[in-house]
Amino acid sequence: MTDQTSGAKRPREHHRGPVRLRRAQVESGTTDQRLLDSRGPTDWVHTDPWRVLRIQSEFIEGFGMLAELGPAVSVFGSARTKPDDTMYALAESVGRGLVELGHAVITGGGPGAMEAANKGASKAGGVSVGLGIELPFEQGLNEWVDIGITFRYFFARKTMFVKYSQGYIVMPGGFGTLDELFEAITLAQTQRVTSFPVVLLGTAYWSGLIDWLRETVLADGKIVPADLDRFHLTDDVDEALSHFALR
Repeated sequence: MTDQTSGAKRPREHHRGPVRLRRAQVESGTTDQRLLDSRGPTDWVHTDPWRVLRIQSEFIEGFGMLAELGPAVSVFGSARTKPDDTMYALAESVGRGLVELGHAVITGGGPGAMEAANKGASKAGGVSVGLGIELPFEQGLNEWVDIGITFRYFFARKTMFVKYSQGYIVMPGGFGTLDELFEAITLAQTQRVTSFPVVLLGTAYWSGLIDWLRETVLADGKIVPADLDRFHLTDDVDEALSHFALR
């Protein structure tokens, strides 16, 4: 085909919906043909457009499962917390106490502190939710999860925690726990969420982090004093629960 203005030969061009392909990027056949033709490789199931549909399905499943959950609080903590650990007993008390306040309890669905919170909620007759994630080291949902879903994508799972929680109680934990903690604080700082209490349970565990935030991050001007008021530190379960009393 020749451009009528310049006389130059225009490159091969193909439109695939809103996408425009030229030169070597032009594919043979049509989208319908590739859909209906059962022969050939199956690499298409691993392409980014197909992943978009999987991501969409995760949001639909999550929204559909949790839309009528009612008031809920997410409890985070280490999967490595042992049943004989003091924090396991505290997490169980937290789960029970939240149910007594009228909340459902949401955790990552794993073992350790998550299991303890789910156990406390379930034994108290409340709604015990587990939002799991596919991991290389398979752990599955703990036995105390009454409503559970396992996600492929962390960001879809994180959206469910924030959207359907009235706040977080954070037990001692590792990178995953820290990730959820700082995401919640960031969302509050940037006003993506409002009225979203974050409670850290365990002063001995969290004090070093808070001291670093105050003495290094704040002192260097990377945050402002009000940012340190975006979370509450305590060892007392009742004090932690007081931030979630339904009005």
